[in-house]
Amino acid sequence: MSKNWPVFSAGLCAVALLCAVSLQAQTQSPSTQSKGGFTVSNPSTSTSPSPTPGPVSPGATPGGTPSNGSPGTLAPAFADPGPRPVGNTSKVRTGAKLQNQIVNVLEPPDPNAATDNNDGAGQVIANGGPTTGFWFQALTVFGQEATPNGASNGNGINTLTGLGPAFNGNSCFVCHSQPTIGGSSPAVNPQIALATLDGATNTVPSFLKPNGPIQEARFILDLINDPSGSTLDGGVHELFTIQGRTDAPAGCTVSQPDFATAISQHNLITRLPIPTYGEGFVENVTDAALVANLAANASTKNNLGIFGRFNTNGNDGTITRFGWKAQNKSLLLFAGEAANVELGVTNELFTNEKVPGTNCAGSTPEDNTAVIVPTAFPVGTTLSGAESASEISSDIENFAFFMRFNASPSQCDFASGLNSAGAALCNPLGANALAGQALFGTSSNPGIGCVLCHTDTLTTGPATVPKFNNATFHPFSDFALHHMGSVLTDGVSQGLAGPDEFRTPPLWGLGQRLFFLHDGRCSDLVCAIEAHASTTNNCTAVVTGAQSFIVNGFLFQPGIETIACGSEANVVVNNFNALNSTQAQQLLDYLRSL
Repeated sequence: MSKNWPVFSAGLCAVALLCAVSLQAQTQSPSTQSKGGFTVSNPSTSTSPSPTPGPVSPGATPGGTPSNGSPGTLAPAFADPGPRPVGNTSKVRTGAKLQNQIVNVLEPPDPNAATDNNDGAGQVIANGGPTTGFWFQALTVFGQEATPNGASNGNGINTLTGLGPAFNGNSCFVCHSQPTIGGSSPAVNPQIALATLDGATNTVPSFLKPNGPIQEARFILDLINDPSGSTLDGGVHELFTIQGRTDAPAGCTVSQPDFATAISQHNLITRLPIPTYGEGFVENVTDAALVANLAANASTKNNLGIFGRFNTNGNDGTITRFGWKAQNKSLLLFAGEAANVELGVTNELFTNEKVPGTNCAGSTPEDNTAVIVPTAFPVGTTLSGAESASEISSDIENFAFFMRFNASPSQCDFASGLNSAGAALCNPLGANALAGQALFGTSSNPGIGCVLCHTDTLTTGPATVPKFNNATFHPFSDFALHHMGSVLTDGVSQGLAGPDEFRTPPLWGLGQRLFFLHDGRCSDLVCAIEAHASTTNNCTAVVTGAQSFIVNGFLFQPGIETIACGSEANVVVNNFNALNSTQAQQLLDYLRSL
């Protein structure tokens, strides 16, 4: 809900402060929406309440059952069946740009791939048109290691140029590898080894675990520059630096962030890598289709306390849809930001070093479009069109194209397993999974309500790529922002997304994921479901766009204060907890079939 602020001539008030008092005196009484254990209100005052330091009480479902990310609140008669096996099917892809080879694990296509458009994780989209071959070349760039100087690595293979001075990983593949290239965090965390790779002198942060998820760290408040705690931070603080590496520039000095102090101040949150499957479909959904989908089933959503809104681009006002808070507009922007923030590679979108250090940064940008005719390797051979496209394109364009043409994961029955040769199977959904689908909800029946945020079916608009042209796909997301309550709140605002809001994460591929939620805190689906609930006693207050200014003699004081208490998922989690053990197991079996 928006507050309509009156506009007065500046001549009516001696000073702006008096006008502010006059404006506040004429605002309406507070208005509140309260449904299903979730409350959103826009109070009459535009002044945000002062934060009160101290511990926050643990989350609880509206019925009072603790819900702090622990599966212990539920009966042991049902359980997450675990991730489907990946299998041993793979192919080696050879890249022209770096003359490297990357192993590409392949998952089988969906039994209904012709209609569902799920061609399988690790696969290129079918019917992609004449540019499809570029994907195989882009994959080898996405999968290749980066180094500070781009020199050949210990195996004599060329590397990407520009790692560091600060970084979280040394390739896209490091973070996006489960179950295939382009996925999410693997079982064994490769970041541990990066701390001292090639002579680096980093200390492994305490929150990184060998068998835990890949992590990106952010600080909530900027306590370094403002110890009073009045200034938000929210930015990424890279885990490692290139200081001490044998391939770092001479005299390079750059310090790691003080993670121990940030942890002691309760000022650190982490993020998990997002899978990049099916992103071309997401990019091609029109804003109108997303808006219509969010507005659908309004009465049912309202009764369950589900509202949602979209993050938007500050330049053109259109819907943004990539990232944990839907903060990025396009795949190219997503790739450019990740290259700069996660790898430390400056590029044509992010041209400056984020953490330059001393004597560490080289010429920028380090990644450029090669506006020359590429040279074949080995010399004397002929480059294909796809190879030429990859060589000419910047690294971030290769990254973006890989994600755009990366196929969406298959829906396979949770018990599909492996064949006798060790290859993954993809069987049609069985009786248990189909019963779970009905409980999860579909476009024709909302079930217990999961589908009202995790939309099962969307349709793209007109597109130049045949696969994406007016195509139906199944992301299990509405790509909208939702208030998730204090259990999941991370305190970070990005664009319009506030500290407790997150984009509905797409659930396709859930059947083979190892870690869940934005910070990877859960490795079990029951844990993840329960963490969606939060007590309505804990509220998040945000003042958006609070300003006071005079234009052409008229005073303007825009501003909206929103107070959100609890989680929009509270009632749905209660519905899950009300299922009998057979039904709960069926729902879990269905989720592991996605």
